[in-house]
Amino acid sequence: MKNKTLIIAEAGVNHNGDINLAKQLIDVAAEAGADFVKFQTFKADKLVSKDAKKADYQAKNLNDGDQSQYNMLKKLELSEEQHHELLQYSNSKGIKFLSTGFDEESVDFLDQLGIELFKIPSGEITNLPYLKHIAKKSKPVILSTGMATLSEIEAALSVIEEAALNADVTVLHCNTEYPTPMQDVNLKAMNTIGDAFKVKVGYSDHTLGIEVPIAAVALGALVIEKHFTTDRNLPGPDHKASLEPEELKAMVSAIRNIEKALAGTGKKKPSASEAKNRNIARKSIHVKKEIHSGEFFSLENLVMQRPGDGISPMDLPLVLGRKSTKDLPAGEKLNWSFIHD
Repeated sequence: MKNKTLIIAEAGVNHNGDINLAKQLIDVAAEAGADFVKFQTFKADKLVSKDAKKADYQAKNLNDGDQSQYNMLKKLELSEEQHHELLQYSNSKGIKFLSTGFDEESVDFLDQLGIELFKIPSGEITNLPYLKHIAKKSKPVILSTGMATLSEIEAALSVIEEAALNADVTVLHCNTEYPTPMQDVNLKAMNTIGDAFKVKVGYSDHTLGIEVPIAAVALGALVIEKHFTTDRNLPGPDHKASLEPEELKAMVSAIRNIEKALAGTGKKKPSASEAKNRNIARKSIHVKKEIHSGEFFSLENLVMQRPGDGISPMDLPLVLGRKSTKDLPAGEKLNWSFIHD
């Protein structure tokens, strides 16, 4: 995390309750070069009441006539055995396994599973007991802030910092609409959060496409989280706002290129790769039309042309009004020896 952006490929519930599809998602994330593949750990009985309704985007994407959020989530649970299987499979593919726990029991299970950090989803930012429980695990925390105000972020950070000495927290700017309209991204808010609380920042993206997370990295994001799927046309609440495999790969590649572009010293000087082009691209003073020995140099008989390995046009004031030491044909590149002292 010190020298590169941490990229979390958010599989979430896009496995549709199918362990084989979950493994395909791991394959996609590993192939794309993401650092983590992340799922979601919950029990529907603990997460929602039987009366909870689906969000508008969930109802629209599923279009199954069932408004129950509980029924939807019940089908998307992963068992403990499946978690172990997916962890082992992730390890075999060379990508780190991560999951968001939505209640204290799920957090305990993930801790026992050995995950190296905890991701707090936007919906839990006001869940005081949950925040304390995670903080006491004394592992790095990534906090998403969709739907939150600065005061709510401040309150959540206070809870975490009071419960854990020297808490390692990265705060992600986020908009909890799937997909997020571009006009609602408000990407500058990411750095507003960083400036306000002196914390590391990142961005959890729900827009269509890959432009915004790439822009976030250019603005200083240390963590990027992005939903992905094997196929946007699959049934499920999040597929429509997710990247497909080639898009995820393109996003990771672009972010890695942005990291290289940002890795310079900040000093403005010619790079090793461009230095060879200086004389090719720049100009020097040339003879525009034939000049006789003893003739004065003037704007009428001189011209600025490539290559730039002669007298620089910046030295033109030192040349004008002086005499030529010899006859010079048109096109000749001026040399200091051609100029009388």
